[in-house]
Amino acid sequence: MIKSLHIENIAVIEKTDIDFDIGFNVLTGETGAGKSIIIDAINAVLGERTSKDLIRAGCEKAVVSALFCDLSNEAKNLIIENGFELDDDGNLLVLRTLTLSGGTIKINGRPATASILKELSKNLINIHGQHDNQRLLNPDNYYCYLDLLAENQKELTEYYNEFKHFNDVRRELNSQETDEGEKQRRIDILQYQIKELEDADIAVGEIDEIRRKLTIAENYEKTLTALSDASFCIDGSENADGAMTLAKNAQKYIESAKNEELSSISNKLDDIIGKLYEISADIRSFTESEEYRDLDAEKLRERLDTLRRLMLKYGDDEQKMIEFLAKAKAELEKIECSDKRIEELSLELDASTERLVSLGEKLTETRKKAAQKFSQQVSEVLRLLDMPNVQFIINVNRDRYTRHGCDAVEFLISANAGESVKPLHKIASGGELSRTMLAIKSVLADKDDVDTLIFDEIDTGISGRAADKVGLQLQKVADSRQVICVTHLAQIAAYAQNHLLIEKSVSNDRTYTSVTSLDNESQIREIARIMSGTEITENLYNSAKELLDRSKK
Repeated sequence: MIKSLHIENIAVIEKTDIDFDIGFNVLTGETGAGKSIIIDAINAVLGERTSKDLIRAGCEKAVVSALFCDLSNEAKNLIIENGFELDDDGNLLVLRTLTLSGGTIKINGRPATASILKELSKNLINIHGQHDNQRLLNPDNYYCYLDLLAENQKELTEYYNEFKHFNDVRRELNSQETDEGEKQRRIDILQYQIKELEDADIAVGEIDEIRRKLTIAENYEKTLTALSDASFCIDGSENADGAMTLAKNAQKYIESAKNEELSSISNKLDDIIGKLYEISADIRSFTESEEYRDLDAEKLRERLDTLRRLMLKYGDDEQKMIEFLAKAKAELEKIECSDKRIEELSLELDASTERLVSLGEKLTETRKKAAQKFSQQVSEVLRLLDMPNVQFIINVNRDRYTRHGCDAVEFLISANAGESVKPLHKIASGGELSRTMLAIKSVLADKDDVDTLIFDEIDTGISGRAADKVGLQLQKVADSRQVICVTHLAQIAAYAQNHLLIEKSVSNDRTYTSVTSLDNESQIREIARIMSGTEITENLYNSAKELLDRSKK
């Protein structure tokens, strides 16, 4: 449950702390005092989208924090699964800061995103307001209520998985059954591309090798001349000595001196002569190589141009062109085998259709059983809510197949004796919608793991004895979980176990809102104010006290 709420600089609230109790908490106050702002603040710490307009005028930031305690096991597990930890007492503290440029969120001191906070919050609080009543005007939502009561998650999962498989098969079958002319055009294109790439016989690294050889080929004659001159310098000719001969002669002259001290010079000449032999051999190897001698620069250029042209069509390097070829072959094989695949898919679609129909019927059966029980229980609560002649009937009819099933769920109601039942979304008044939603929430109260329910002005369209019945029902719901209710009705406020008064004041041309937990005497005076809105007379005071005393019995 939510233990406390701290608000700073949210709209007209400069700073306030609100302590909530277990059981039934009520928020009252004059119109415009700030009740909706507190709901906005709670929405903020639940991860809902916020606006910078919430920040109090003249302030750069706003802060909202909420402390949650006595968490359900489901809430704890979800928090831990998302990588967060509870404090030593098992509590959760959510802090949200809003600024003009954005804001931050922290969960027990650790940064978080709004989407993560929203995911964690789904097991903490449910807020039911006017938009929930509007959901009763949309029959497309009705199946959700039946599924909660039916506890048919197994049937829902099996049906959804088969529905998804059915659509996957149908989608592939439709893609296979393309126009024959289009299919043949695609085959022709693929065959041309495959032939062009296979004829090219592309190898990875080929382009770099061609460029290297082309450089050699384009400079081959010049290279040969240079190497020939270099060879002459080393080896000499019949008429002239080269470096090799000169080095050998120098070595002979030194050795003829027969001086052991000159032996190191002779050895050095030996090394030089050896190096000259190696250089001479390298030059001969290049000039006599058939690989280089047979290089054709024109053919190399043609091959390089071919590869560049193919790269424009099939990929910007050899590897990508080879991958394109593999994909084209695979696609061609798939198209050429499409007739067999179409037959396989058709058989699978028939089988999936049978399974989907069967699973849909099982899902429908769970909803029909839940509908009978649900209509009885909702009717019982509605009678307690001052609708003694109510008839509430749920029809589950076959409809088109969707991801949620194949049912059209219809809520039918008659609020008065002698009237036939008609669709709820067409005839219900605001008060009847509010009470019907409260009845539904009461019946489903134990079907989820959310410990706190917030009802924002669920008293719309009701008054008098009906309001008293609504207050009593809210108090009953609060026996098993925390309930927080924003109300304008004294009959509902009288049932509060913790009555919080929201007051607005003006000081130095600024508006301020405060929240006070009322004691018994203050609660009587607030109920009297709600009843009249004028000066509290002795009779009005006594009526308020009597209303409060009666609600405590």
